[in-house]
Amino acid sequence: MTATAVCTEEDVIEALSTVMDPELDAPIIDLGFVRSVTLDDDGITVHLRLPTAFCSPNFAYLMASDTLDALRLVEDIGQVRVLLDDHHDSEKINAGLAADAGYVGTFGPEAEESLRELRRTFLSKAHAAAMERCVEAHLKRTDLQANEIYRITLGDLAPGENKDALLRRRAGIGLSNCPASRVFVDDNGKRIPPESVPMRLRLAKSVRISMEGNAHFCRGLLATRYTDSESVGAAPRITNLRTTRSPR
Repeated sequence: MTATAVCTEEDVIEALSTVMDPELDAPIIDLGFVRSVTLDDDGITVHLRLPTAFCSPNFAYLMASDTLDALRLVEDIGQVRVLLDDHHDSEKINAGLAADAGYVGTFGPEAEESLRELRRTFLSKAHAAAMERCVEAHLKRTDLQANEIYRITLGDLAPGENKDALLRRRAGIGLSNCPASRVFVDDNGKRIPPESVPMRLRLAKSVRISMEGNAHFCRGLLATRYTDSESVGAAPRITNLRTTRSPR
């Protein structure tokens, strides 16, 4: 007999807010990619959606898999079911998720390798964008010159959303978050030489602008695709069918 799930709706939303679109580096719940959440006495079913039916299968699977992993960490959530709707590979992805087959197990011979390298690429881009935001914000609030960027440490950065995001991105690629650590480094934590800083800063800025632009574009596509049926950008539709409520 399945144990009654007693997690709250707030627990579920909090877990979903940790799942990121790997290409856009934004929470899928903020992007409108979480279509619906249904809770029952056995657990939870979450439906995801994407801006188009032909979004890349690799990061479509990655987002769905990350959603499954995040929800399974919620205490007393019960059975977790994650389904990707309206995608040309929905049937294959959903079957792979249900069987815990992994990426290679899901796509078989079509998958030449795991998602490890793809995930690393997305994390590196997210780190570059977060690093550039912090550096630009630091330059605006201090008298530091551009040729001194290489001196900035994590301890020098003002607390706030930008710094928090940078610390998460650094942790994601295995870099130290010691306050004495240099901010402007490569993905291996190696300090960028002063003479290379301007070029690397321009590159990081282009990555950040591209990610922000793509996020805006995807929101527009999603709104166009689902304009007649659902409110894009709003919180996901939540249906609670549980007969036993959480005591919390």
